[in-house]
Amino acid sequence: MPQNTSTKILATIGPATSDKDILEKLIDAGADAFRFNFSHGTHEEHQKRFEMIREIAKQKNKHISIVADMQGPKLRVGTFQKGEITLQKEQSFTLELEACIGDENHVQLPHPEIFAAVKTGDKLLLNDGKIILEVTGKDSSHIYTKVLVEGPLSDHKGVNLPNIKLPISALTPKDRKDLAFALDLGVDWVSLSFVQKASDVREAKELINGRALIISKLEKPSAIDELDEIISLSDAIMVARGDLGVECPLQTVPVLQKKIISACRKQSKPVIVATQMLESMISSPTPTRAEVSDVATAVYDMADTVMLSAETAVGAYPVEAVSMMHHTIEEVEHDPHYIKMLSNNPSHCCETESEGITYAAKELSEVLQNVVAIVTFSNSGFTTFSMAKERPALPILAITPHDNVANRLAIVWGVHAVTDEKVFQNFDMIEEISSRHILELGYGKKGDCIITTAGYPFGKTHQTNMLHTVRIK
Repeated sequence: MPQNTSTKILATIGPATSDKDILEKLIDAGADAFRFNFSHGTHEEHQKRFEMIREIAKQKNKHISIVADMQGPKLRVGTFQKGEITLQKEQSFTLELEACIGDENHVQLPHPEIFAAVKTGDKLLLNDGKIILEVTGKDSSHIYTKVLVEGPLSDHKGVNLPNIKLPISALTPKDRKDLAFALDLGVDWVSLSFVQKASDVREAKELINGRALIISKLEKPSAIDELDEIISLSDAIMVARGDLGVECPLQTVPVLQKKIISACRKQSKPVIVATQMLESMISSPTPTRAEVSDVATAVYDMADTVMLSAETAVGAYPVEAVSMMHHTIEEVEHDPHYIKMLSNNPSHCCETESEGITYAAKELSEVLQNVVAIVTFSNSGFTTFSMAKERPALPILAITPHDNVANRLAIVWGVHAVTDEKVFQNFDMIEEISSRHILELGYGKKGDCIITTAGYPFGKTHQTNMLHTVRIK
């Protein structure tokens, strides 16, 4: 049976979820996709988990998305003589380019790009923003700062530079090796970290060359300045609220979340809301009420997918975390207010024929009697992305001849994907194929109506120009 929620769940794989039994339980609990975090784990470990997921999905006759999340550049201080120091407010503290053992007065910062980019008055955030330094001066190998917010600082803690664009690629040499491995493995999506500007996405697209789709993680304030262009170049977007909340004022993150989701929907791009959604379930079998409300808010915001990170990667209750997220989604999607929000779709200007067709399909589904589902025939997934944008109150069944396309659609709102090799062989088969799959999945019965959309002539991508109604016989 297809999933019974429209909002999807992306679970991060790690030591807590590395055996087949747990992976199967996660899928049964509601996971639609899995994130492989290449900041951790070996290629051998990732390959083993990849093969297990593919095997389980085949056994369950499900299409599961696999996301390879690139580490990206990691900006960190060096080490301290005693492992940790405590910085005091108003004290001076120096960051040095050359190798040194740190103490209360200085520490190495082995990133020449930072030295080239910062200027007097800039703020540097250390240890997830818990420490704030203000740049008071610099030379070619030293950055002189004053401590604005004090606190403990230990070996290899991270450095964030809000509103500073660094002259570095989003893909490090390690990322390039990980990317080549992931593409050879056959992942469905590549998640790109440290996106500062649209050109970062262009660089990644050239390397990937269509072998997977790209998720751009929005975690830098500078990326928000080029939001629409980054969305246009990407295939999906992740709202990475952890780093975004370090570099932006915390109170702006909920506003940015809504802004990004809305911008993604305008361009028919799936959007994932991530970070700390059920954080307390790393060590507790139940989440806080605030965390449940946070998940619910993302669903009300019409996110395509919500993500679990450490909760499933290293947490003590990974299956319970997925189950809690699934039940929260169910509760919201059964709320009459949420259902009303789906139909509250004011008419808008459709810039392309594809947008017009999918908008018309949504409108027709609300006025035609006995419609049980919308079926998209898609060669690339574009037709289905476009349909999901409209958030119809009916299931979206995507029929494609390609397994990789069906896998990719597992993170798209409201979509259940099936493969059928005959789908584009003959236009006259559209009615038979759509009716057969609707009946097999239990979405409808004889006499019910289906709305179908497709691109014609078949085989062309990024073109939806056909709307057709089918009465199940």
